[in-house]
Amino acid sequence: MTDGSSANDSERGVPTVTCTLCGRTWDLDYELAELHAGNRAVEQFALDHERHTGHFPDDVTPWLVDCRQCPDGEQFLEERPARRWAKAHVRHTNHTVALQPPAEHGSTEQIGAE
Repeated sequence: MTDGSSANDSERGVPTVTCTLCGRTWDLDYELAELHAGNRAVEQFALDHERHTGHFPDDVTPWLVDCRQCPDGEQFLEERPARRWAKAHVRHTNHTVALQPPAEHGSTEQIGAE
């Protein structure tokens, strides 16, 4: 990964990620060449960035899953794992879980024991 992106990155099809909070832009050569992340390179970088900085890069908004009865919760970049986590938590704890999609995907859904 390098700081900044070259004009050749877009020609080579290398995605770039920007974070205005960090004031940086990264090309994802490392995720493609070393991690073999393929079409999940942006997702892998975004998750790693959040783990190390506490925030996601620009244009990445996670699905939020929060238990209404205990402090358990998670963030996911796709609906399927977020919904799977919510259903597993409900199944094991019998707690109600709020599944909140990114703003463009709709409103919060309450998932409870059936």
